[in-house]
Amino acid sequence: MTHPLTVAVLGPGGTGGLLAALLSRSGHRVICLAGEATADTLRRTGITVGSRQFGDFTAAVDADTELREPVDVCLVTVKHTALDAALTRVPPAVLGDALLVPLLNGIEHPATLRARYRPDRVAPAVIRVESTRTAPGVIEHGSPFTEIDLAGDAVPRARLDALAGHLSASGATARVAGDETAALWAKMAFLAPFALLTTRYGVPLGTARTRHRDELEALVAETAAVSRACGAPADPARALARYDTFPPATRSSMQRDAEAGRPLELDAIGGALLRAAVRHGVAVPVTERLVRELRAGGHSFG
Repeated sequence: MTHPLTVAVLGPGGTGGLLAALLSRSGHRVICLAGEATADTLRRTGITVGSRQFGDFTAAVDADTELREPVDVCLVTVKHTALDAALTRVPPAVLGDALLVPLLNGIEHPATLRARYRPDRVAPAVIRVESTRTAPGVIEHGSPFTEIDLAGDAVPRARLDALAGHLSASGATARVAGDETAALWAKMAFLAPFALLTTRYGVPLGTARTRHRDELEALVAETAAVSRACGAPADPARALARYDTFPPATRSSMQRDAEAGRPLELDAIGGALLRAAVRHGVAVPVTERLVRELRAGGHSFG
């Protein structure tokens, strides 16, 4: 490692808490930005991780309610539903030249962040991981992988490469994706059918991909068509094959939010997909119906 980074983590939940703990464990200074009660807990107890991939460990972190000092990187790991409120914790003048790395679902947030912070320092990333915050500072990491694709067409490549190196050294599998649009749509094309279908019917992926196979295939085809219209490659057959490799009990984060009565990222995922479809004149009837039913409260559990 060259020199340790100072990394702010906005939203130390399932994803942010895991990355904060990994980076701290590998020698970086980590400042978690959260509400007063959570920040106080993290300062006192650190972050405890239970992980199949990394083992069980506790890592010390700093914590505050607002960014008050320069950092090298700020990871934005809140849910899309909490983004606007959370960004008040990161004043643009304090962030300055730091990389801002949102690990959010959806495709519209980079434009929001570039309007507020230095556009050439916003480095959108996608992460593939299943990780849950069970209490403040307590993270259960269930997936045997933690994969991150960093992007940012206007961001200096050397800075992306350096961050990918630090993340990989901490235990994640990080790489720099060549094309931001392709990276964001690759995640969206997998996530949207999975999230919409499992949440609408309140079933795990194993049931969704068998009992609702026709709808899954239609959703994958529609999402691929929108992805291609937006300039990103899409492979519907490969996407379907990926769903078939996942454990049958796999649930989407949107489904977990619905079951827990939390706000859904429906607009960031389904809404964004529909808006992109309208912009490019792509017909997406099955997506439209599921989003409409979910907006009307149509999700069943059991």
